[in-house]
Amino acid sequence: MLGVGVATAMIAVATDIGDKISRELRTYGANLIVTPQEDTLDVDIGGVNLKPPSDGGYLNEADLPKIKGMFWRNNIVGFAPMLPVNVTLAGHQQVTLLGTYFSRQLTFGKQDFTTGVRTTHPWWEVQGAWPDDSSSDILLGDHLAAKLNLRAGQEIEINGKPRRIAGILSTGGEEDNGIVAPLPLAQQILGKPGVVRRIYVSAVTKPEDAFARRDPKTMSPEMYDRWYCSPYAQSIAFQLQEAIAHSHAEQIRQIAQNEGTVLSRIQGLMLLITLAALLASALAVSASMATAVFERRGEVGLMKALGAGNLGVAVLFFAEAALLAVIAGTAGFVGGSLLARQIGRSIFASQITIQPVLLPVILAIAVFVTFAGSAAAIRRAVKFDPVYALRGEA
Repeated sequence: MLGVGVATAMIAVATDIGDKISRELRTYGANLIVTPQEDTLDVDIGGVNLKPPSDGGYLNEADLPKIKGMFWRNNIVGFAPMLPVNVTLAGHQQVTLLGTYFSRQLTFGKQDFTTGVRTTHPWWEVQGAWPDDSSSDILLGDHLAAKLNLRAGQEIEINGKPRRIAGILSTGGEEDNGIVAPLPLAQQILGKPGVVRRIYVSAVTKPEDAFARRDPKTMSPEMYDRWYCSPYAQSIAFQLQEAIAHSHAEQIRQIAQNEGTVLSRIQGLMLLITLAALLASALAVSASMATAVFERRGEVGLMKALGAGNLGVAVLFFAEAALLAVIAGTAGFVGGSLLARQIGRSIFASQITIQPVLLPVILAIAVFVTFAGSAAAIRRAVKFDPVYALRGEA
């Protein structure tokens, strides 16, 4: 019962843990990036790169809500467009102003949702307040703020116009040396309304395997449907390209692959715990059955003296073992389900879903472990010589 209880808990958590761990890992940032398709087109003639010397193409901001119209829209935790612009501060200092969504309300069809860097970049820290996405307030990187001796609530001159500093931003990245502002302000400074340079997308994905890495162009229709309907990073990136015109989407490999590694190791650890618990159960069953057979050797001898064959004796003991396995397996399933839910609440702050199909699987495991542990003792029982067994010498 204890072994099956541990197995139930581990199997239940392992089968329901993928999405929960993936959502927990989303706190480490976006795992997909969308850029203009023309940025991937390099023209080389005679070893000379003929790509135009520009900042690259742009994506249409109006296409962004379509991300929530994808097949895997429920797996999209959030997204944040980015538009970098070079600006001049008072004193003719050149810095980069990054336009983005902070916590922007968007609508797609009848669905309202909120997205922005507060979702995709949760490690960003702000001293002061986050700017409103419809305002012209800005966040000043903490390194730049220290250099200019500025703090939240003051103003800074950007391209000759004063802008209010809503807060001081600390990211541990290049944003600490620049300015982060609402996207419309960056578009206004650039003189190109409704454009974005790249989009960071945070999505719950399935760990990559050999099938995920296959080229969808080489797949049969059935295999393509299976690939398309699986939440691989590659298939979600493919759907992002379908949703956003003239775009190229790819996974940020350092993040996506590390997530798959973490999930595989955790599931491997749970499998190891399950196997260890079942092995211990089998050894305990073997010891208990050996003791029971030894204590009932007189009964076995009497049965054989009355004409019972080896098969009849074996069936009797295996039937008893199966009955105990079903009773203990059911009790272990109930206990393991409670343990799995407690693990879900304490670690993931959410409920672990116990699938009904798990019960027959657990009962089958309980019967298999019991039979495996009992086989050696029952084999010894069927070989008892009735003469010696009845005299108590076996």
